[in-house]
Amino acid sequence: MTGSQALAAAVARLRDARVPDAPRDARRLLAHALGIAPGRLTLVLPEPLAPAAAARLDQALARRCAREPVSHITGTRAFYGRDFRVTPDVLDPRPETETLIAAALAAPFQTVLDLGTGSGCILLSLLAERPGSAGLGVDISADALAVARDNAARLGIETARFLQSDWFADVTGRFDLVVSNPPYIAAAEMPALAPELSHEPQAALSDGADGLTAYRAIAAGAGRVLAPGGRLLVEIGATQAADVQAILAAVGLDIVAMHPDLDNRDRVVEARLTVREA
Repeated sequence: MTGSQALAAAVARLRDARVPDAPRDARRLLAHALGIAPGRLTLVLPEPLAPAAAARLDQALARRCAREPVSHITGTRAFYGRDFRVTPDVLDPRPETETLIAAALAAPFQTVLDLGTGSGCILLSLLAERPGSAGLGVDISADALAVARDNAARLGIETARFLQSDWFADVTGRFDLVVSNPPYIAAAEMPALAPELSHEPQAALSDGADGLTAYRAIAAGAGRVLAPGGRLLVEIGATQAADVQAILAAVGLDIVAMHPDLDNRDRVVEARLTVREA
C-alpha cells in the first residue's frame, strides 16, 4: 500500500465514523504515523507505507474514530505560529483565542498575568511576541502547570513563571496586562458540545453554573493586581458580551473594546483600570 492509498482509506474510515473534517485529520494522522511534518506529506505519498507506519496509522485512526482530539493523538497543537504540547489535563489551544493575543499585542506591556493558564499558550505566545516582557501563569491544576512549564522549556522562554493558585489567591504584585480564557460554558450547554470535548478537562470548560462565575471572580480581584492604567482582556462565549461587560463595569473597570473573532462573533472583552483624579 502506498501513502496515497493509505490516505484514501483513512479518509473513508473517518467519514464512516462521521468524524468532521476527515480529509484534514487523515493527513495529519498519516504525517504523524510517518514522523514527518504535515507539509511534507505530499512528497512521500507515492512511496510504499512501511508496516510499522501502517500500524501507527491504524492505532491513530481508531482513537480518532472514538472522537479523541487529533492533538491528543499527536501530542501537539499549533497556536499563533508555534506548536504547544497538549494533554488531557489542558484545553486545546483554539484559533478563536488568537483574537485575544492580537488584542493584547496592540498596546505596550512589560508584565503579564495569565489566569487559568492551562497549556501556557496565551502567556507564552505573548512573551515570545514581546521580547523583554515577563509574566506569571496561574492555574489551580498542578498537572496543567506541568504542561505549561514544559511548553516554556520547549520554546526557550525563560521569562515565564508559573504558580498554583485559585485565581488571585496566591498572586502578589501588579501587572500591566491581565489575560484569561476562563471556563465560560454554562452547565445547560454542556450536553450539546462535540464529543471531542469530553476528552478535555471539564472544569476548564464549564463552571457548572451559568458560565459567568469565573468573570465574577476575575472582576473581584482585578483591581488588586492591575497596575494603574493596566488592561484586562478576557475571552468570552458568543452570547456573553453584555453580561461580562456589566460584571467588569460594576467593579469600576472601564470597558475599552469588544474584539470579534474571524467569524465576527464577540470573543474578547477589553477593560482598563483607569486612575481618576480625586
